[in-house]
Amino acid sequence: MRKNLFLNLFLSGAVIALLTGCANMPEAEEDEIVTKRERKYQGYGKFFGEDTLLFGGDNSAKKPDVGIGVNSYLWKASLDTLSFMPLKSVDPFGGVISTEWYVPKNTPNERVKVDVRILDRVLRADGLSISIFRQEYQKGRWVNAGVSPATTREIEDAILTRARQLKVASS
Repeated sequence: MRKNLFLNLFLSGAVIALLTGCANMPEAEEDEIVTKRERKYQGYGKFFGEDTLLFGGDNSAKKPDVGIGVNSYLWKASLDTLSFMPLKSVDPFGGVISTEWYVPKNTPNERVKVDVRILDRVLRADGLSISIFRQEYQKGRWVNAGVSPATTREIEDAILTRARQLKVASS
């Protein structure tokens, strides 16, 4: 009997605590009520975009830039010029082209690797950075060797010449 009394008192106290806790909650207004469907589609946006007018047209003043982030003529010319070498990585948005080691047929004890960075969206000579690495096979291992600045300049000139040709052809 004593057990039932404690159990009844405990349950009554718990019910009172729950009911008083709910009484302190603020009432939500109609515009604050979010349905399950609204929560589900909250981050999706509109079908034609957030900045579109009712019958088409663009509400924004400036459209975002699309495409590659570098000069397309320099990009294509670099790929054309280095097409005889195996490519390691190509990043059109960052403007980086890296080749694998290439062993020329006429010099089997030498290998070359080239990295090209396109730095600008404008077709200019200073918008191009070229790094050439050369190694020679000596005593059973590859050893770093120097690269002539003239070699770097020749590759740069070849890329710039090809870029100019592509630009003239597209005009």
